Amino acid sequence: MRSLDWNHLRAFHATATTGSLSGAARQLGLTQPTLSRQVQSLEEQLGVALFERPGRKLVLTPTGHEMLKHIGTMADAAQAAALTASGEMQELRGRVRISASDSVAAYLLPGIALHLRDKAPRLTIEILAANELSDLHRMEADIAIRHQSPDRPGLTGQHLRDTEAGFYASEDWIARNGMPATLAELAGDDLLGFDDTDRFSAYLRGTGIPMEADDFRLISSSSVTVWEMVKRGLGVAPMLCDIAKRTPGVVRLLPDLATTPVPIWLVTHDALQASPRIRLVLKVLAKELGARTGEADSNSAKR
Repeated sequence: MRSLDWNHLRAFHATATTGSLSGAARQLGLTQPTLSRQVQSLEEQLGVALFERPGRKLVLTPTGHEMLKHIGTMADAAQAAALTASGEMQELRGRVRISASDSVAAYLLPGIALHLRDKAPRLTIEILAANELSDLHRMEADIAIRHQSPDRPGLTGQHLRDTEAGFYASEDWIARNGMPATLAELAGDDLLGFDDTDRFSAYLRGTGIPMEADDFRLISSSSVTVWEMVKRGLGVAPMLCDIAKRTPGVVRLLPDLATTPVPIWLVTHDALQASPRIRLVLKVLAKELGARTGEADSNSAKR
Protein backbone atom coordinates (compact mmCIF):
# COMPACT_ATOMS: atom_id res chain seq x y z
CA MET A 1 0.00 0.00 0.00
CA ARG A 2 1.31 3.44 -0.85
CA SER A 3 1.82 5.85 2.04
CA LEU A 4 -1.27 7.55 3.39
CA ASP A 5 -1.82 11.25 2.82
CA TRP A 6 -1.54 13.16 6.12
CA ASN A 7 -4.22 15.58 4.92
CA HIS A 8 -6.62 12.67 4.55
CA LEU A 9 -5.68 11.32 7.98
CA ARG A 10 -6.14 14.76 9.50
CA ALA A 11 -9.56 15.10 7.83
CA PHE A 12 -10.63 11.75 9.30
CA HIS A 13 -9.34 12.68 12.76
CA ALA A 14 -11.15 16.03 12.77
CA THR A 15 -14.40 14.43 11.58
CA ALA A 16 -14.22 11.69 14.22
CA THR A 17 -13.44 14.05 17.10
CA THR A 18 -15.93 16.78 16.20
CA GLY A 19 -18.65 14.33 15.20
CA SER A 20 -19.58 16.03 11.95
CA LEU A 21 -18.21 17.04 8.55
CA SER A 22 -19.28 20.64 9.08
CA GLY A 23 -17.51 20.85 12.45
CA ALA A 24 -14.36 19.27 11.04
CA ALA A 25 -14.40 21.62 8.05
CA ARG A 26 -14.59 24.64 10.37
CA GLN A 27 -11.79 23.31 12.51
CA LEU A 28 -9.46 22.73 9.55
CA GLY A 29 -10.50 25.77 7.52
CA LEU A 30 -11.73 23.66 4.59
CA THR A 31 -14.98 23.52 2.67
CA GLN A 32 -17.23 20.64 3.64
CA PRO A 33 -17.14 19.03 0.15
CA THR A 34 -13.32 19.10 0.19
CA LEU A 35 -13.15 17.52 3.61
CA SER A 36 -15.74 14.89 2.64
CA ARG A 37 -13.69 13.95 -0.44
CA GLN A 38 -10.57 13.55 1.69
CA VAL A 39 -12.34 11.20 4.10
CA GLN A 40 -13.79 9.19 1.21
CA SER A 41 -10.37 8.98 -0.44
CA LEU A 42 -8.91 7.57 2.78
CA GLU A 43 -11.66 4.96 2.98
CA GLU A 44 -11.12 4.01 -0.67
CA GLN A 45 -7.36 3.69 -0.21
CA LEU A 46 -7.80 1.53 2.89
CA GLY A 47 -10.64 -0.45 1.36
CA VAL A 48 -12.75 -0.18 4.52
CA ALA A 49 -15.55 1.99 5.83
CA LEU A 50 -14.46 4.26 8.68
CA PHE A 51 -17.91 5.71 9.30
CA GLU A 52 -21.45 4.43 9.27
CA ARG A 53 -23.86 7.01 7.92
CA PRO A 54 -27.32 6.41 9.43
CA GLY A 55 -29.40 9.33 8.22
CA ARG A 56 -27.34 12.50 8.54
CA LYS A 57 -25.22 11.20 11.41
CA LEU A 58 -21.65 9.93 11.27
CA VAL A 59 -20.83 6.99 13.54
CA LEU A 60 -17.41 5.38 13.72
CA THR A 61 -17.18 1.75 12.64
CA PRO A 62 -15.03 -0.66 14.71
CA THR A 63 -12.24 -0.10 12.17
CA GLY A 64 -12.75 3.64 12.51
CA HIS A 65 -12.30 3.37 16.28
CA GLU A 66 -8.99 1.55 15.81
CA MET A 67 -7.84 4.11 13.26
CA LEU A 68 -8.76 6.93 15.63
CA LYS A 69 -6.54 5.48 18.36
CA HIS A 70 -3.48 5.53 16.11
CA ILE A 71 -4.15 8.76 14.24
CA GLY A 72 -5.22 10.48 17.45
CA THR A 73 -1.85 9.63 18.97
CA MET A 74 -0.10 11.22 15.97
CA ALA A 75 -2.30 14.33 16.02
CA ASP A 76 -2.02 14.79 19.76
CA ALA A 77 1.75 14.33 19.68
CA ALA A 78 1.99 17.05 17.05
CA GLN A 79 -0.21 19.36 19.09
CA ALA A 80 1.68 18.61 22.31
CA ALA A 81 4.98 19.36 20.58
CA ALA A 82 3.65 22.68 19.35
CA LEU A 83 2.36 23.55 22.81
CA THR A 84 5.67 22.60 24.40
CA ALA A 85 7.53 24.76 21.93
CA SER A 86 5.28 27.74 22.52
CA GLY A 87 4.82 27.13 26.24
CA GLU A 88 1.24 28.34 25.87
CA MET A 89 -1.68 26.19 26.99
CA GLN A 90 -3.86 29.04 25.75
CA GLU A 91 -3.11 27.91 22.19
CA LEU A 92 -5.12 24.72 22.70
CA ARG A 93 -7.83 24.50 20.06
CA GLY A 94 -10.66 22.18 19.12
CA ARG A 95 -13.95 21.03 20.63
CA VAL A 96 -14.48 19.10 23.84
CA ARG A 97 -17.96 17.71 24.48
CA ILE A 98 -18.93 17.18 28.11
CA SER A 99 -22.09 15.24 28.95
CA ALA A 100 -23.84 15.48 32.31
CA SER A 101 -27.29 15.30 33.83
CA ASP A 102 -29.38 18.37 33.16
CA SER A 103 -29.07 19.61 36.75
CA VAL A 104 -25.27 19.26 36.82
CA ALA A 105 -25.07 20.89 33.39
CA ALA A 106 -27.25 23.81 34.45
CA TYR A 107 -26.00 24.49 37.97
CA LEU A 108 -22.38 23.24 38.19
CA LEU A 109 -20.84 23.35 34.72
CA PRO A 110 -21.27 27.07 33.86
CA GLY A 111 -18.80 28.04 36.60
CA ILE A 112 -16.38 25.37 35.44
CA ALA A 113 -16.73 26.59 31.85
CA LEU A 114 -15.58 30.00 33.07
CA HIS A 115 -12.38 28.47 34.46
CA LEU A 116 -11.79 26.61 31.20
CA ARG A 117 -12.25 29.81 29.20
CA ASP A 118 -9.58 31.49 31.34
CA LYS A 119 -7.11 28.63 30.88
CA ALA A 120 -7.72 27.87 27.20
CA PRO A 121 -9.82 30.58 25.52
CA ARG A 122 -9.49 28.99 22.06
CA LEU A 123 -11.11 25.73 23.14
CA THR A 124 -14.75 25.15 22.25
CA ILE A 125 -16.63 23.56 25.15
CA GLU A 126 -19.91 21.87 24.24
CA ILE A 127 -22.11 20.89 27.18
CA LEU A 128 -24.57 18.06 26.50
CA ALA A 129 -27.36 18.05 29.07
CA ALA A 130 -29.15 14.69 29.23
CA ASN A 131 -30.26 12.36 32.00
CA GLU A 132 -29.47 9.30 29.87
CA LEU A 133 -25.89 8.03 29.73
CA SER A 134 -24.07 9.26 26.64
CA ASP A 135 -22.48 6.57 24.46
CA LEU A 136 -18.78 7.40 24.52
CA HIS A 137 -18.01 4.56 22.10
CA ARG A 138 -20.19 6.23 19.49
CA MET A 139 -18.47 9.56 20.20
CA GLU A 140 -21.64 11.18 21.53
CA ALA A 141 -19.38 12.94 24.03
CA ASP A 142 -15.68 13.12 24.89
CA ILE A 143 -16.06 13.26 28.68
CA ALA A 144 -19.02 12.17 30.78
CA ILE A 145 -19.78 13.22 34.35
CA ARG A 146 -21.57 10.23 35.82
CA HIS A 147 -22.71 8.73 39.08
CA GLN A 148 -21.39 5.27 38.23
CA SER A 149 -18.12 3.68 37.17
CA PRO A 150 -17.25 2.96 33.50
CA ASP A 151 -19.75 0.49 32.12
CA ARG A 152 -17.99 -0.89 29.02
CA PRO A 153 -14.52 -1.98 27.84
CA GLY A 154 -12.36 0.79 26.41
CA LEU A 155 -13.50 3.44 28.88
CA THR A 156 -11.37 4.99 31.62
CA GLY A 157 -12.90 6.54 34.72
CA GLN A 158 -11.66 8.61 37.63
CA HIS A 159 -13.65 8.49 40.87
CA LEU A 160 -13.48 11.99 42.30
CA ARG A 161 -15.47 11.62 45.50
CA ASP A 162 -18.89 10.75 46.90
CA THR A 163 -21.55 13.37 47.43
CA GLU A 164 -25.11 12.94 48.70
CA ALA A 165 -28.65 14.01 47.95
CA GLY A 166 -31.34 15.25 50.28
CA PHE A 167 -34.94 16.42 50.23
CA TYR A 168 -35.39 20.18 49.90
CA ALA A 169 -38.13 22.78 50.03
CA SER A 170 -38.19 26.55 49.82
CA GLU A 171 -38.40 28.80 52.87
CA ASP A 172 -41.86 29.90 51.64
CA TRP A 173 -43.08 26.31 51.47
CA ILE A 174 -41.86 25.64 55.01
CA ALA A 175 -43.54 28.81 56.26
CA ARG A 176 -46.85 27.54 54.85
CA ASN A 177 -46.54 23.86 55.71
CA GLY A 178 -44.15 23.62 58.63
CA MET A 179 -41.00 21.54 58.92
CA PRO A 180 -41.67 17.80 58.42
CA ALA A 181 -40.50 15.69 61.34
CA THR A 182 -40.57 12.27 59.67
CA LEU A 183 -40.13 10.77 56.23
CA ALA A 184 -43.79 9.79 56.11
CA GLU A 185 -44.76 13.46 56.43
CA LEU A 186 -43.12 14.15 53.06
CA ALA A 187 -45.77 12.12 51.27
CA GLY A 188 -48.61 14.03 49.66
CA ASP A 189 -49.57 16.32 46.82
CA ASP A 190 -46.54 18.57 47.32
CA LEU A 191 -43.95 15.86 46.65
CA LEU A 192 -42.75 16.55 43.10
CA GLY A 193 -42.27 13.62 40.72
CA PHE A 194 -40.00 12.65 37.85
CA ASP A 195 -41.34 11.21 34.61
CA ASP A 196 -40.64 7.57 35.56
CA THR A 197 -43.02 7.75 38.50
CA ASP A 198 -43.19 3.96 38.94
CA ARG A 199 -39.45 3.78 39.52
CA PHE A 200 -39.33 6.98 41.58
CA SER A 201 -42.23 5.96 43.83
CA ALA A 202 -40.63 2.54 44.38
CA TYR A 203 -37.43 4.31 45.47
CA LEU A 204 -39.42 6.55 47.84
CA ARG A 205 -41.23 3.60 49.40
CA GLY A 206 -37.86 1.99 50.02
CA THR A 207 -36.83 5.05 52.05
CA GLY A 208 -40.04 5.06 54.08
CA ILE A 209 -42.13 7.56 52.10
CA PRO A 210 -45.52 5.97 51.23
CA MET A 211 -46.01 7.19 47.64
CA GLU A 212 -47.55 5.46 44.64
CA ALA A 213 -47.04 6.42 40.99
CA ASP A 214 -50.52 7.97 40.80
CA ASP A 215 -50.00 10.16 43.87
CA PHE A 216 -47.88 12.82 42.14
CA ARG A 217 -49.59 16.02 41.01
CA LEU A 218 -46.58 17.77 39.45
CA ILE A 219 -44.19 15.72 37.29
CA SER A 220 -41.32 16.56 34.92
CA SER A 221 -38.67 14.65 33.00
CA SER A 222 -36.27 17.53 33.72
CA SER A 223 -34.61 17.76 37.11
CA VAL A 224 -33.92 21.43 36.33
CA THR A 225 -37.66 22.04 35.99
CA VAL A 226 -38.35 20.16 39.23
CA TRP A 227 -35.72 22.22 41.04
CA GLU A 228 -37.15 25.48 39.72
CA MET A 229 -40.55 24.40 41.07
CA VAL A 230 -38.95 23.72 44.45
CA LYS A 231 -37.37 27.20 44.44
CA ARG A 232 -40.78 28.75 43.73
CA GLY A 233 -42.43 26.97 46.64
CA LEU A 234 -44.47 24.46 44.64
CA GLY A 235 -43.27 21.43 46.59
CA VAL A 236 -40.55 19.12 47.84
CA ALA A 237 -37.99 17.15 45.82
CA PRO A 238 -34.59 15.48 46.20
CA MET A 239 -31.48 17.23 44.85
CA LEU A 240 -27.71 16.80 45.03
CA CYS A 241 -26.42 18.69 48.05
CA ASP A 242 -23.66 20.22 45.88
CA ILE A 243 -26.36 22.02 43.89
CA ALA A 244 -28.65 22.83 46.80
CA LYS A 245 -25.84 24.51 48.75
CA ARG A 246 -25.45 26.94 45.85
CA THR A 247 -29.17 27.78 45.85
CA PRO A 248 -30.36 30.52 48.20
CA GLY A 249 -33.80 30.24 49.74
CA VAL A 250 -34.00 26.43 49.96
CA VAL A 251 -33.76 24.34 53.12
CA ARG A 252 -32.80 20.71 53.57
CA LEU A 253 -35.55 18.68 55.21
CA LEU A 254 -34.70 15.97 57.73
CA PRO A 255 -30.96 16.78 57.58
CA ASP A 256 -30.11 13.94 59.96
CA LEU A 257 -31.60 11.38 57.59
CA ALA A 258 -29.05 8.77 56.52
CA THR A 259 -28.48 8.93 52.78
CA THR A 260 -26.87 6.70 50.18
CA PRO A 261 -23.56 8.09 48.84
CA VAL A 262 -23.73 9.41 45.28
CA PRO A 263 -20.39 8.88 43.51
CA ILE A 264 -19.00 11.39 41.02
CA TRP A 265 -17.02 9.88 38.14
CA LEU A 266 -15.27 11.40 35.15
CA VAL A 267 -15.35 8.94 32.25
CA THR A 268 -13.71 9.16 28.85
CA HIS A 269 -12.62 6.86 26.03
CA ASP A 270 -9.16 5.31 26.17
CA ALA A 271 -8.42 6.64 22.68
CA LEU A 272 -8.73 10.24 23.91
CA GLN A 273 -6.40 9.97 26.89
CA ALA A 274 -3.37 11.36 25.07
CA SER A 275 -5.13 14.50 23.85
CA PRO A 276 -3.79 17.68 25.52
CA ARG A 277 -7.19 19.36 25.40
CA ILE A 278 -8.93 16.33 26.93
CA ARG A 279 -6.29 16.13 29.66
CA LEU A 280 -6.70 19.83 30.45
CA VAL A 281 -10.50 19.62 30.67
CA LEU A 282 -10.31 16.48 32.82
CA LYS A 283 -7.86 18.23 35.16
CA VAL A 284 -10.11 21.28 35.55
CA LEU A 285 -13.23 19.15 36.03
CA ALA A 286 -11.50 17.00 38.64
CA LYS A 287 -10.40 20.06 40.60
CA GLU A 288 -13.68 21.98 40.40
CA LEU A 289 -15.97 19.02 41.11
CA GLY A 290 -13.97 18.13 44.22
CA ALA A 291 -15.31 19.57 47.47
CA ARG A 292 -11.81 20.80 48.30
CA THR A 293 -8.59 21.10 46.33
CA GLY A 294 -6.81 17.79 46.47
CA GLU A 295 -9.88 15.88 47.64
CA ALA A 296 -10.27 13.98 44.38
CA ASP A 297 -8.57 10.63 44.81
CA SER A 298 -6.10 9.12 42.41
CA ASN A 299 -8.04 5.92 41.97
CA SER A 300 -9.00 5.15 38.43
CA ALA A 301 -10.85 2.27 36.87
CA LYS A 302 -10.70 0.66 33.46
CA ARG A 303 -13.45 -1.57 32.20
